[in-house]
Amino acid sequence: MTTLSASDVCGGYATAELIVKGVDLTVSPSELAVIIGPNGAGKSTFLKLLAGLLPKRTGQVSIDGAALPPGDAHMACERGVSFVPQERNVFGSLSVHENLEMGGYLLRSGVKTRIEEQLIRFPVLRGKLREKAGNLSGGQRQVLAVALALMTNPSVLLLDEPTAGLSPAAAKDIFVLIRDLAASGLAILMVEQNALLALEYGTRGVVLVAGRKVRDDTAGTVLEDGEIRHLFLGRAAPAAAHRV
Repeated sequence: MTTLSASDVCGGYATAELIVKGVDLTVSPSELAVIIGPNGAGKSTFLKLLAGLLPKRTGQVSIDGAALPPGDAHMACERGVSFVPQERNVFGSLSVHENLEMGGYLLRSGVKTRIEEQLIRFPVLRGKLREKAGNLSGGQRQVLAVALALMTNPSVLLLDEPTAGLSPAAAKDIFVLIRDLAASGLAILMVEQNALLALEYGTRGVVLVAGRKVRDDTAGTVLEDGEIRHLFLGRAAPAAAHRV
């Protein structure tokens, strides 16, 4: 069981001004934390800083209290962090089986065993092993992307817009999958534009605005906050008389 911690993390892209401006956050095992906020708030950039895909300007990212080197995605992966980007998260020209093999590139042995574990966990992939990933439905591609991330047996999972472009039914299926993964012991941090539905499945809600964390509370509390619902979710909180 692994805890991910970020302390005063600042960063962005080399040619741009700071996008993330001093964010503190801790995600514990079995927790599904959902980051919401307006476009340009720095949500995806923050995930990339945590994953080591971008170098931090200041601050520290730690796994169980041990600091990760800045901008070292390889080390982050070795320490149990897996990142699923919004785009280009599978190898479209390769088969599903070849994708899973690529997901195990860091493994020195046991790749076949890990593939079988993913097929048991995600049975929809078993009948698609010879099919090119680019020919899968949107929901199936997202399942494959998560399976790829799990090939290295991570303890921390970072997800960037996992339901982008999916139908409402497929989005719910993905959220159920992610919730179940968190329940199994993973620490999961997810950026989602489908904020209302994501908070219904999450355990915590984190609000970023202009690169700063302005709210961090239980998902239910964030979901019921009238101002947040109006600003970020596009609707008012239900009247108290109608709440269950």
